[in-house]
Amino acid sequence: MPALEYLTLWRMLTAADRLAKGREKISALAPALGYESESAFGAAFKRVMGCAPRQYIHDLRNGGDERELWFSELPRNS
Repeated sequence: MPALEYLTLWRMLTAADRLAKGREKISALAPALGYESESAFGAAFKRVMGCAPRQYIHDLRNGGDERELWFSELPRNS
Protein backbone atom coordinates (compact mmCIF):
# COMPACT_ATOMS: atom_id res chain seq x y z
CA MET A 1 0.00 0.00 0.00
CA PRO A 2 1.47 3.38 -0.97
CA ALA A 3 2.27 5.74 1.90
CA LEU A 4 -0.37 8.35 1.00
CA GLU A 5 -3.07 5.67 0.75
CA TYR A 6 -2.03 4.31 4.15
CA LEU A 7 -2.12 7.80 5.68
CA THR A 8 -5.58 8.46 4.28
CA LEU A 9 -6.85 5.11 5.55
CA TRP A 10 -5.38 5.79 9.00
CA ARG A 11 -7.01 9.24 9.05
CA MET A 12 -10.41 7.84 8.11
CA LEU A 13 -10.27 5.00 10.65
CA THR A 14 -9.27 7.55 13.28
CA ALA A 15 -12.14 9.78 12.16
CA ALA A 16 -14.60 6.88 12.30
CA ASP A 17 -13.47 6.03 15.82
CA ARG A 18 -13.78 9.60 17.00
CA LEU A 19 -17.16 10.06 15.33
CA ALA A 20 -18.39 6.86 16.95
CA LYS A 21 -17.48 8.22 20.36
CA GLY A 22 -19.67 11.23 19.59
CA ARG A 23 -17.49 13.83 21.26
CA GLU A 24 -16.39 15.86 18.24
CA LYS A 25 -18.09 17.82 15.52
CA ILE A 26 -17.09 17.11 11.95
CA SER A 27 -16.05 20.75 11.56
CA ALA A 28 -13.49 20.31 14.37
CA LEU A 29 -12.39 16.85 13.32
CA ALA A 30 -11.45 17.80 9.75
CA PRO A 31 -8.62 20.20 10.63
CA ALA A 32 -7.49 17.97 13.50
CA LEU A 33 -6.81 15.24 10.94
CA GLY A 34 -5.04 17.52 8.48
CA TYR A 35 -7.83 18.61 6.14
CA GLU A 36 -8.15 22.27 5.21
CA SER A 37 -11.91 22.10 4.83
CA GLU A 38 -14.85 20.08 6.00
CA SER A 39 -15.77 19.36 2.38
CA ALA A 40 -12.33 17.90 1.59
CA PHE A 41 -12.57 15.75 4.70
CA GLY A 42 -16.09 14.65 3.78
CA ALA A 43 -15.04 13.67 0.26
CA ALA A 44 -12.10 11.63 1.57
CA PHE A 45 -14.27 9.96 4.21
CA LYS A 46 -16.89 9.01 1.64
CA ARG A 47 -14.26 7.69 -0.78
CA VAL A 48 -12.66 5.46 1.87
CA MET A 49 -15.60 4.54 4.10
CA GLY A 50 -18.36 4.40 1.49
CA CYS A 51 -20.62 7.00 3.08
CA ALA A 52 -20.53 10.60 4.23
CA PRO A 53 -19.49 11.29 7.84
CA ARG A 54 -23.02 12.35 8.80
CA GLN A 55 -24.44 9.15 7.30
CA TYR A 56 -21.87 7.13 9.25
CA ILE A 57 -23.00 8.79 12.50
CA HIS A 58 -26.65 8.22 11.57
CA ASP A 59 -26.01 4.54 10.85
CA LEU A 60 -24.24 4.09 14.19
CA ARG A 61 -27.08 5.72 16.07
CA ASN A 62 -29.56 3.43 14.35
CA GLY A 63 -28.02 0.16 15.39
CA GLY A 64 -25.02 -0.23 13.11
CA ASP A 65 -21.99 -1.96 14.60
CA GLU A 66 -18.95 0.33 14.55
CA ARG A 67 -16.49 -2.35 13.40
CA GLU A 68 -18.94 -3.73 10.87
CA LEU A 69 -19.45 -0.27 9.40
CA TRP A 70 -15.71 0.39 9.25
CA PHE A 71 -14.70 -2.79 7.55
CA SER A 72 -17.70 -3.39 5.32
CA GLU A 73 -16.90 -0.22 3.40
CA LEU A 74 -13.13 -0.52 3.08
CA PRO A 75 -11.74 -1.23 -0.39
CA ARG A 76 -10.72 -4.82 -0.96
CA ASN A 77 -7.52 -5.94 -2.64
CA SER A 78 -8.26 -7.95 -5.76
